Amino acid sequence: MNWHKKPRDSYHHGNLRKALIDAALDLIRSKGTGGFTFAEAARHAGVSPAAPYRHYKDREALVADVAGQGYKAFSAAMDKAWNDGKPDVAASFKRTGEAYLLFARDQPAYYSAMFESGLNIATYPELRTAADEAFDTLKVAVTALVATAPEGSRPPVLMVSLHVWAVCHGIASLFGRGDGAAFKQPISPQELLESHMLVYLRGLGLKV
Repeated sequence: MNWHKKPRDSYHHGNLRKALIDAALDLIRSKGTGGFTFAEAARHAGVSPAAPYRHYKDREALVADVAGQGYKAFSAAMDKAWNDGKPDVAASFKRTGEAYLLFARDQPAYYSAMFESGLNIATYPELRTAADEAFDTLKVAVTALVATAPEGSRPPVLMVSLHVWAVCHGIASLFGRGDGAAFKQPISPQELLESHMLVYLRGLGLKV
């Protein structure tokens, strides 16, 4: 009987990439973004140490691909929550913010790869594009919300978008993580976000 697991180098081209991404996600969940080697990712995927080089030049490039996939899923989750501003802009905007928090809770490995890996996203054009598209998804919702203010007193969309992103990110990172690293608070992350948004957005004259 063969007690040694033979590395599987017979993955189809696309399946190898998926196997490596899945392996990286598992390792990020258990060890963090910097807690595993390229060879360990290959071993976890059940392939030879040389196999990952068919897709990636090093471990950082693999993590960048994971982060890019995360941003795409993140953008899709916010876009679904926004739902073209239906049934009304305020309710849809609230759902979009909640989708941000839910992603951090439900997809902690992706979230870590996206925001905690220390990647220079300018080095990875596909990652840069995915990150920009995620921000643009949020900016669509902010643009609609800002339009509810009287013309002439509307705050800059980019400024509000950055503020909202920063608040969502801070609450998600500190209080809404799904990996057990969150600070415990007497109110939920969703309630904390809603109360902050009410104070901030109403202060800008927006209808929420």
